[in-house]
Amino acid sequence: MRFTETPLAGAYVIDPVKFADDRGFFTRTFSKREMAEHGCATDLHECNVSFNHKAGTLRGMHFQIAPYAQAKLVRCTAGAIWDCIIDLRPDSQTYGKWVAEELSAANHRMLYIPEGFAHGFVTLADHTEVFYQMGNVYHADAGRGVRWDDPAFGIAWPVKPTVIHPRDAAYADFTD
Repeated sequence: MRFTETPLAGAYVIDPVKFADDRGFFTRTFSKREMAEHGCATDLHECNVSFNHKAGTLRGMHFQIAPYAQAKLVRCTAGAIWDCIIDLRPDSQTYGKWVAEELSAANHRMLYIPEGFAHGFVTLADHTEVFYQMGNVYHADAGRGVRWDDPAFGIAWPVKPTVIHPRDAAYADFTD
């Protein structure tokens, strides 16, 4: 796996290294050793899938608070997404900053998201499936979110979302 650190410390774009032959290819999508070498969480507690019928579906921006904060390793297994993260760690030099990456079934790219980040995406294709490996279990009481279009962050979404869960559309303006 090839790790490229994003402008947000501790967050990585991970490209699989493919071993190809006439059958197709083989690649690794998780290595506890390689993740640890880059300071990434290595304990996986849950794996989740979201399936999205329509292009323009927005999910996010979600996170969990301590002690249930979650690191995530995200990849798109069908279709394509524009995956976005926001650094919400108050002691971080990049607090309040965001980055995004296109993840698709075609590029096999993954995004590693440390604890303390909000995460969300918009689908770029119909019938998109996203696979999440989670560093902690889901706790509804610890779930939080920030609005996808909050001017505090100024995220430049590549498409206007057309499908949004009411909860995701109703988060209040962000304040420190």
